[in-house]
Amino acid sequence: FQQIVMKKTVLLFVIILAVHLLLAQQYFNAPVATGDPVLVLMNPTVNNLKTVFYLIDKGIFPLPEDYRLVGFYHTAQAYDFSQSAGFIRESGREGVFLHACSELPGHRLYGENPCSDDFRLVFENSAGVIFFGGPDIPPAFYGEETNLLTAITDYHRHAFEASFLFHLTGGFQDDAFIPLLEQKAAYLVMGICLGMQTMNIAAGGTMIQDIPTEVYGLFTAEQVLDMQQDNQHRNYHTLFGLDDALMWGSFHRIKITSPEKLKFLTAGSAPHPGVLSSHHQAVEKAGKGLEVAATSVDGKIPEILLHNRYPNVIGFQFHPEPALLYKPDEKLKFDPGKPATMSFIGLYPEAEGETFNRNIWKWAADRLSR
Repeated sequence: FQQIVMKKTVLLFVIILAVHLLLAQQYFNAPVATGDPVLVLMNPTVNNLKTVFYLIDKGIFPLPEDYRLVGFYHTAQAYDFSQSAGFIRESGREGVFLHACSELPGHRLYGENPCSDDFRLVFENSAGVIFFGGPDIPPAFYGEETNLLTAITDYHRHAFEASFLFHLTGGFQDDAFIPLLEQKAAYLVMGICLGMQTMNIAAGGTMIQDIPTEVYGLFTAEQVLDMQQDNQHRNYHTLFGLDDALMWGSFHRIKITSPEKLKFLTAGSAPHPGVLSSHHQAVEKAGKGLEVAATSVDGKIPEILLHNRYPNVIGFQFHPEPALLYKPDEKLKFDPGKPATMSFIGLYPEAEGETFNRNIWKWAADRLSR
């Protein structure tokens, strides 16, 4: 009898979860009667959702209260998004949904494909989208062979996001294609780390597949760690496997090369604000409509991309979103031989970096509130 009850209980739980997932994943397919504005979050993993919730709850990303958040992803991605659905449910937050696409874009990423209708549906019912960080893009997407240091771990995510970004902004691949942003030029498109790189290759740009070897002619972690801190774009100490508690990224400064175009970010900020990054690839040739507005201090690595036609399209090679950036007591460990004594705010307080990173989210919220 107990086994029968247990089986029925498990079956009921599975049915409830399946219904919840079905409802959560089909947000844009259901009639949206409220008229509330929507911000789309690509690759809505539990970690990305936690990060956005933190930014909103702490007033760092001051979205209007009526905003809905919709995570958009492809069912073939290398992540179990039922975890995200469960996290949303357990959080008790209202106005947060998931929307999944099951059609693959196929080999024609940069043009009309089986995902195009979904892209249009999501765009037409939202005010902006954020593309988050992640692994290396398949070089075939930008017409190059694959470097042995390039690690491709989520092909379908890259194909899905590259195709969506092409639909949004267009690219050199097809000059006759009419981008979705021609309908709403003020639509917000923010790319963070991988998001900026995908923005670039979707517009027909190319990538440096490994910064140390291709830009600096360095071939060992030890050589990179001997460089100035401003030239280190990830924490290469983590390669040694000596300490699992090491910080995954690296702090360094950037150089604003178009200050007149970035006044909305640089107000109250030093000329070389501090940022957090973790990448070994970078933009090489900029895609259609994109221009470099900030670089690494030595000028070799693009750090911010702007679009010259759509004012709210912007890419950041660094990470302005982790909660640790906004916690003065968050002591971080970068070197296995040294204690955890450094916080981002301790190293780059206020004008030195904190203000600049906060300005990014204030600006994005302002754009969305309009």
